[in-house]
Formats: sequence, structure tokens, C-alpha cells
Amino acid sequence: MTWQKDVSLLLLRLGAGGLMIPHGWGKFNRLMEGLQAGEVQFYDWMGIGTEASLALAVMGELVAPAFVVLGLFTRWMSIPAAITMAVAAFGAHAGDPISDKEHALLFLVPFVVLALMGGGRYAADHRLNRPK
Repeated sequence: MTWQKDVSLLLLRLGAGGLMIPHGWGKFNRLMEGLQAGEVQFYDWMGIGTEASLALAVMGELVAPAFVVLGLFTRWMSIPAAITMAVAAFGAHAGDPISDKEHALLFLVPFVVLALMGGGRYAADHRLNRPK
């Protein structure tokens, strides 16, 4: 892989993952407050319940992107982030205009690319998977 691809994947990881983390942190706080109050208000994905749906969103918007930023298990961690964005765009905002789906779609694309290409040479994955 050329250095340009590696730098591009680094920027993609830092950009998509780094910008997603604040969204996930907000959802994490929302989940904690909702659990303390005894009621979580959130999109109920596939009927699994609002608490489980919000917990999965926290995984896809906070935990997985943190791993992506570090370049740890990049391909695997990009998948829950991409799924979360697909659910947001095509589930929670299914009937909304494209302007309401735009952020989710803009995050979906880089996570799909990272799932397909991996984190590149400047990811922790590269250091861990190097032959000794």
C-alpha cells in the first residue's frame, strides 16, 4: 500500500471516528440519565426496546469509533458504526427529508470504506498483525 493510501486511511479514521465520538458521548449521557429516571426515550429498533436500542447506538457511536480512531480492530469496529448510521438514516429517519438523513449518510460512507480497506499502516492493527 502506498504512503498516500495509508495517510488517507489515517485521516479517514481520525475524521469519521473523531467526529462521531461526541455524538456517542451525548447518547451515553442520555442512556445514563434515562436509566436513572426509569424511562429511556429513543427509537425502538426492531422492537428490541428503547434501552437496548440506545445501548447499541452508544456502541456504534462511541465505543466502536474510539477503536477506529486508535486503529484497533478497525475493520470489525467499522461495522457496528456503519450499521448504526444505516439504522439512523433508513430506520429512525426513514420518512424524513434527505436533509435529516444527511449526517448519518455522511458518516456511513467512511465507515463502510474502513470496513472494506482496514486502517492502513498507521493503525494499531498494522503493528499487531506484523509478522515477527
